[in-house]
Amino acid sequence: MTMRAVLYCRCSTSSQSVERQVRELTEVAVRNKWEIVETYIDAGISGAQGRCGRPELDRMMKDSVKKKFDVVMVSSIDRLGRSLQQLIEILNDLQSKSVELFMMKQAIDTTTPSGKLMFSMISAFSEFERSIIRERV
Repeated sequence: MTMRAVLYCRCSTSSQSVERQVRELTEVAVRNKWEIVETYIDAGISGAQGRCGRPELDRMMKDSVKKKFDVVMVSSIDRLGRSLQQLIEILNDLQSKSVELFMMKQAIDTTTPSGKLMFSMISAFSEFERSIIRERV
């Protein structure tokens, strides 16, 4: 059975583009023989925003309830979110629906115990980085 994949892409400002994220994730999906069934894009929205502040993330999470896909692909963990709590909530929500998470830059696949451990550690560092950025501003 072919894995049904979705892409979730986000950029923080309207002057940025998600084209590279889409292109690179599509290449990975093709190599893995995963079928891309949807692309969700939140352009110009900070990763610090919660689910209600990111309409495409919210739509993707609602679609996960409908079992529209098997794996969510993101280019990097910080595209999914900056808050450890948000990231863990998203992961737990997806896993409760038997949806896996693939993060390209971190090479994390949550179908494995080591992938789950790495996800937790990188999430903590992502939140730490965000707090440092806030202190600078």
